[in-house]
Amino acid sequence: MMKTYEEVEQYILDIPKFAGKNTLKDTAELLERLTGGRVKSRIIHVAGTNGKGSVCAYLRSVLLNSGCSVGTFTSPHLETMRERICLGNQMISREEFVRAFFKVKECIEGKNHPSFFEYLFLMAMTYFQEKEPDYLILETGLGGRLDATNCLEKPDVCIITEIGYDHMQYLGEQLSEIAAEKAGIIKEGVPVVFADKRKGSTKVLTEYAKKAQSPAIIIGKNNILDVNINHKTIDFSLHTGYYNYVSLLLQTTALYQVENASLAVAALEVLKDARITERSIREGLQSAYWPGRMEEALPGIYLDGAHNEDGIEAFLNTVKYDGCIGKRFLLFGVVRDKRYDRMIQKITESGLFDETAITILETDRSASIDELKTAWEQYTGGKHSFYQDAREAYEHLRTLKGSEDVIYIAGSMYLIGQMKSLMRRKQDDRF
Repeated sequence: MMKTYEEVEQYILDIPKFAGKNTLKDTAELLERLTGGRVKSRIIHVAGTNGKGSVCAYLRSVLLNSGCSVGTFTSPHLETMRERICLGNQMISREEFVRAFFKVKECIEGKNHPSFFEYLFLMAMTYFQEKEPDYLILETGLGGRLDATNCLEKPDVCIITEIGYDHMQYLGEQLSEIAAEKAGIIKEGVPVVFADKRKGSTKVLTEYAKKAQSPAIIIGKNNILDVNINHKTIDFSLHTGYYNYVSLLLQTTALYQVENASLAVAALEVLKDARITERSIREGLQSAYWPGRMEEALPGIYLDGAHNEDGIEAFLNTVKYDGCIGKRFLLFGVVRDKRYDRMIQKITESGLFDETAITILETDRSASIDELKTAWEQYTGGKHSFYQDAREAYEHLRTLKGSEDVIYIAGSMYLIGQMKSLMRRKQDDRF
């Protein structure tokens, strides 16, 4: 009989070994049994390929600065599963996590067992029903149309972030197919916010919104002006239907966050909540924090979860303007089901790094050293080395780093989580 948090966590990790994905109808029925259909919070639903977590972080920060209570359900986690379920800025406690787990377990007796993601979603909704926050921010896992979070019939606003090539084995090979899966979260009459980033995906999203008679709020290049990259911040002007031109500041050097923050602001306008003011938007965006996205974990050492082709492109675009006057080093690791050959091509052709250390990850999904070597040898550019252990690769780059040099750690979220844990342990050992 399971009793401890560790036993519960291991059970959830083992779910993929014995349970598959259920239908939205099955998930909706379980949710009805758990909550009695009493979801009182206003719901913000977020889908997309890249930037979902960052948009959720900006939304949460602004809402909290506006005096609202907020629950968030996000994925993936970096160090602990509890990161996925948060109230305010605090993740669910170990005790509450276990309690939510057993509530779901009791509810599913005699039913089809939920998948890994479905189980955590049901736990989150059980927890949030007790806490009754003003707002729930729900991030899809992958896709949108068939995602467990899509069993909720009437969110207050939907947001679709940048759409790119990822999870093609599930979502389709073409951007139009991927966009159609993401557009599956659009509900009749519910406003949807998205960026005019690629013509193909914009066309698909616009058509889906029109069919659902959903107001489409589209953020394009004309909405974002005067972008300035400073030492550790970015400031820009945002033009929207409500705030006209508003000057905003982000505590990041990641250029891609300008678009994510703009999507969040546009969605917040839709809510028409008097507590959300221009001041709370400014302060909320400025104080927002989302780990693993161009995060300066230690002085001169940055973590960025650039886990797919578009993510790497956005990462390199930020590095290009980082103002580094010394050398740049990169620690890179990736899972095998990504288009890592194209990611590697972009890295090598950028010419941004004096040396790259390539490692495998602590997961069965990791690309192997042989696979990475084969991919890397197709291209030329910069010194590189391969490591079976991420810690060894990291220590190697640390020995090379001078006071004006920068180390970037980028690629899979598995790598980001590993390195955050390693750095935290090293910091703890000093005290």
